Amino acid sequence: MITRQIQARLRKVGGVSVKRLLPEKDLDGIGPFIYFDHFGPVDVAAGKGIAVPPHPHIGLATVTYLFSGELVHRDSLGHEQMIRPGEVNWMTAGRGIVHSERTDPGGAAAGGVIHGIQTWVALPPAAEQCPPDFANYRPASLPCWQTDGAAVTVIAGRAYGETSPVRARSELSYVDIGLEPGVEAPLPPEPPDLGIYLVSGAVTVGSVVLRPGALGLLASRDRGLRVRALERSRLMLLGGAPVESPPYLWWNFVASSRARIEQAKSDWRNHRFPPVPGDAGRMDMPGE
Repeated sequence: MITRQIQARLRKVGGVSVKRLLPEKDLDGIGPFIYFDHFGPVDVAAGKGIAVPPHPHIGLATVTYLFSGELVHRDSLGHEQMIRPGEVNWMTAGRGIVHSERTDPGGAAAGGVIHGIQTWVALPPAAEQCPPDFANYRPASLPCWQTDGAAVTVIAGRAYGETSPVRARSELSYVDIGLEPGVEAPLPPEPPDLGIYLVSGAVTVGSVVLRPGALGLLASRDRGLRVRALERSRLMLLGGAPVESPPYLWWNFVASSRARIEQAKSDWRNHRFPPVPGDAGRMDMPGE
C-alpha cells in the first residue's frame, strides 16, 4: 500500500511560503518527477504579489498548474504568458532557458488568493541538450471527466486510458482528482512509480489516512487500490517510469553529469545565459 509518507517542509519562494515535498533525502524522485512545490492558498495583500525574478534552468521541464490566482510567465525565448487556473504551462529547459514568474501588476494592485503547484520533470539523458521550449495548454484541451462525485483531469502523460496533449519527453502520469465525501476512485495502473499528494481534505488508501501536505508513495505491486475521500478532497497523482540514471540536481540545474552542472554555474555567473525580454531582474545563485 503506502510504503512511505513525505511531509512538506516550508520554504520561501517569490515572497510566499511554499510546501516542498521533493527533492527528498534517499529518494531519486517519483518516476521522472524530481521536484514538487505546493504554494498557497495564500491571500496576497493588495499592492503585494509573487515575484520570482529571472533564473536559469537546464535538463528539466517545469510544470506550473494553478488552482486559483494568476501569474505572468516570461522567458528568454520571448514568451509572455498569463498563467490561469486549470491551464498546463510546460517549459522544457533542455540545453538552457531563463524565465520569471510574477504577479501581473494589475493583479498585484488588487490582491487576491494564489494557489497552485509547480513540479520539475527530469529529461531523459538523450533529451538534456534539446532546444528549449514553452507551451500553454488550455483546460478544454485536456482529458477530463466527472462521474459519481469524482472530477478527473489528466494534466500530462497517460492515465486511466487517456493521454494528455502535453508534449512530455518522459513516460509519466500527472492527474488532478477532486472527490466528494465518501466517494472512491481507482488508482491508475499505468505508472510504474506512483505518488499521491493531498492538496485538501482527507483520504484513505487501504488502511492509511492521508492529510494535506503529505505525499504518499505506493509500492508497484499495490495496483488495484482505491482512494476514498473522508471529506471533500483534492489530490494529485504523479509518477511514471524512473529516469535511466538518477540525475544530479543543484539549485535550478539538472544533468546526468557533474561537469554539465559546473558549466551551467559558470554560464550564469558570467552572464552567458540569454536575458528575459521585459524583465531585467536576476536571481543570485546560492552562496553569491
